[in-house]
Amino acid sequence: MNICFPVDPPGNLDGIVHEHFGSAPMFLIVDAQNRAIISTVDRDINHRHGSCRPLKALGGEHIDAVVVSSIGSGALAGLKQAGMKVYRAQPGTIAQNLDLISVQKLEEFGGHKVCGGHHHCGEHHDDDGPKFGCGF
Repeated sequence: MNICFPVDPPGNLDGIVHEHFGSAPMFLIVDAQNRAIISTVDRDINHRHGSCRPLKALGGEHIDAVVVSSIGSGALAGLKQAGMKVYRAQPGTIAQNLDLISVQKLEEFGGHKVCGGHHHCGEHHDDDGPKFGCGF
């Protein structure tokens, strides 16, 4: 299974999941079985907020699941329509989240737990930037 994590460069298993799918500068795609890594840039990084095209962002890479801290409803719908499962990341490293998904300990995103946009997400941010899990 290929699992995608939105990340900041440099992307590796010791890194942390980026706060929001649509604003991640790159994606780390990990083969869950052998932990081989492919890094790819976000090909839709300059989209207008709320208009994320997740399949364009992922550039046609074969992905079975996405693990993310927060995601907008349009991006979530696009990923699910393409047959991908979308899981809510837990605090910790990408490696730790891989371990959690392997034992089915990550929750799938539902429509009620998405980021509604920066004008709604402001309550989830503080002076240091977004809090983990914006949209909850």
